[in-house]
Amino acid sequence: SYSIYPLRAIFHVKNQTVRVPPCFRNPSDALKAFPERSESHLIFVGLQKIKEDVPSKNKKSQFVSISKNYRSVIRACMEELQQNAGKRHMTHIVSILLAIELIWNLCEVLFIDAAPAGSLLLHLLDWVRLHKSDVDARAREVLQSDSPAHHQSYWDVVISLVLQGRVDEARQVLSKQASLRAESSSVFKRMDVLLHTMPIFNPTGTQTLTEFDVKWRHWHEECDRCLQDNTFASNRHLETICKILVGDEDTILEQKELLSTWYHFLVTRLLFTHPTIKPPDLHYYAQSSMSMFLGLRASPEPLDIILLSAFEFDLHQVIKDCSIALNNWWFVAHLTDLLDHCKLLQSHNLHFGSNLREFLVLEYASGLFTHHSLWQLAVDYFDHCPEFGRVYLELQIERVPLDTERKAIKVLRICEDRQMSEQGSICKIMAKRALRNNRLGSALSWSIRAKDAAFATLISERFLQDYCNKGSFTDLDLLDNLGPAMLLSDRLTFLGKYREFHRLYGENRFSEAAKLLLSLMTAKIAPRSLWMTLLTDALPLLEQKEVKTQTTHMLIIMFSCELGYIESTKTELLRLALARNLAMAIVKEGTIET
Repeated sequence: SYSIYPLRAIFHVKNQTVRVPPCFRNPSDALKAFPERSESHLIFVGLQKIKEDVPSKNKKSQFVSISKNYRSVIRACMEELQQNAGKRHMTHIVSILLAIELIWNLCEVLFIDAAPAGSLLLHLLDWVRLHKSDVDARAREVLQSDSPAHHQSYWDVVISLVLQGRVDEARQVLSKQASLRAESSSVFKRMDVLLHTMPIFNPTGTQTLTEFDVKWRHWHEECDRCLQDNTFASNRHLETICKILVGDEDTILEQKELLSTWYHFLVTRLLFTHPTIKPPDLHYYAQSSMSMFLGLRASPEPLDIILLSAFEFDLHQVIKDCSIALNNWWFVAHLTDLLDHCKLLQSHNLHFGSNLREFLVLEYASGLFTHHSLWQLAVDYFDHCPEFGRVYLELQIERVPLDTERKAIKVLRICEDRQMSEQGSICKIMAKRALRNNRLGSALSWSIRAKDAAFATLISERFLQDYCNKGSFTDLDLLDNLGPAMLLSDRLTFLGKYREFHRLYGENRFSEAAKLLLSLMTAKIAPRSLWMTLLTDALPLLEQKEVKTQTTHMLIIMFSCELGYIESTKTELLRLALARNLAMAIVKEGTIET
């Protein structure tokens, strides 16, 4: 299933072209790129438990929280992999995970959270800041230096903070320069006022979007007036910042190295030209921003195309392109499942009857089944695929190598919980394997699970043979706790009861032991080969005072003795003991009658 997408993914992450390493093209090795799979499995199962009858709008906060949980799993995975970043392919995987989280985060903003105008730009700013974290490292480097204002990266840091809308932090860094230049302190103060008064929409406040727009336009006009008056002509860096504030696209584009990506350029462009952007208008700005940033010579990478499809609100194209580019089902399966629960995917049936969500979940679960320790997680994914989940599970469960009894028990429990027919064949396989290895207890246990009377009889015979040869039973815990299972076959019943006889005898409960032994003989379920052994077992019982054997029972024993092909010496001893015991019983009966 993993070979249907032959293309290799090429991502543009942090100014690097990153190709998908070979491990992402192998279904088993690709799973190693996600060390937090059990956590994402728990999130998936929890998502399936959200009640369907609750309107989607009322579940929005739950879905956003689940989306963030998934992203935290990706982040935790990246942190773990970064510890091994010295290995070349690990570095590539981290870059791909960065791209995955970038896409997921954008889908969360646009589709799951579905932020309206005003809030939308705030979410996009957070998105850019999260994925352009090198600004923070450079800012710390500048501020912690001996002379921040003279640091070679000083102005790059200031402009980078402005490009991300982090005006308060930009003001803090600018203050280092202003304190050193008394002669030009007025222009620094003017810039500080512009940055300080820049309106930022507050979704939880009382200000309406219209009121914010009016306020923002007044501020924008003030910035433009400063530019027209050449207020910052004496300082080219401040003049550049002012041009950015008025949304001059040529000036913003000149900061390509600081922006690094077209989508950062898009968000900065919106921040200073159209902060009240509405979701339906995003696609126009996204398309033009990508064209302006990349120019005519550069062609967009797969990541660029995926992000553009998201800005165009084409969910199916996002999922399709991610499937092709990533060649890994974890991302598309979990994202599509979440989007489907949000009722964001229109009915999109595939040619073989399954919908897109189920198809992707089935493919991911099938990949999990190839992993030696993750196959159990796949069961829950199959369980939540109503169309073909059970069929897939039945096919996959047959292929699970039953390496150990512990693993076989896990597989069996899965089958039993779902009333699957495979459980019988699993038990028979394990029973035969245990018998070949002369592990009689395990073999008997598996044959009982399989409800295989013929095999249980065979193993019971082996137990009895071992007893005759060694004079003792093995696997006493199993034999002492057979319970109703011993009724599976006559031979198993005899084995269980015969072991019970030995236990009673060992506890000096002779009367009960004698009655049980006689019941075994009268039931005629004892194999002929054991008759001599049974009669020999009876011999010491007949000499016990507690044993009040009835005359009829003694006659039965004598009759059995006559029928048996028994060695003459032991027969005479038995006859003597039986005759003496019979005489005592008759005397006792006669005494009672008189």
